[in-house]
Amino acid sequence: MTDATDDPAQPAPKPLQGIEAVMLAHRDRILRFLGARGAGDMAEDLFQDLWMRLSERHVGPVADPLAYVMRAANNLMLDRYRAARQREIRDAAWGETAATPPPSADAALISREQLAQVEAAVEAVGERPAQIFRRFRIDGLPQRAIAAELGISLSTVEADLRKVYASITAVRRQFDA
Repeated sequence: MTDATDDPAQPAPKPLQGIEAVMLAHRDRILRFLGARGAGDMAEDLFQDLWMRLSERHVGPVADPLAYVMRAANNLMLDRYRAARQREIRDAAWGETAATPPPSADAALISREQLAQVEAAVEAVGERPAQIFRRFRIDGLPQRAIAAELGISLSTVEADLRKVYASITAVRRQFDA
């Protein structure tokens, strides 16, 4: 069996030009650069990512192609650091949330009492405003859908929601006092 280079019917592979040629010529230097920026064992993988990024772009002539490649490598490392940092922040936030101890019995009792007061305030506004509030805030229905469901105008839905919000705000002020 012959390979593609021995087959006269197959054209010879085109020599690399431009950014790809620069990357191949300076591969070791780019790998050292990535390693010095903290890539460690991931330098080869990052080089491949860099190759993919730069070979997909169709840029015009570059005055200093090696500097362009090195800048792209540095930007790739910055992207990796930012993603890792965001991942650490997110994981820490999730960990803190999961590690939060349950509320004390007193705090739970106070919260239940406050919830009962808010529910009473919502009910006190009226049956239709309470229903609209629940459909909108709990069920997640759009205001237009609620208006169509109840056979009322959109402005009526908005007015009823304002009434409920005002009632809830008054109860919250009592909590803060």
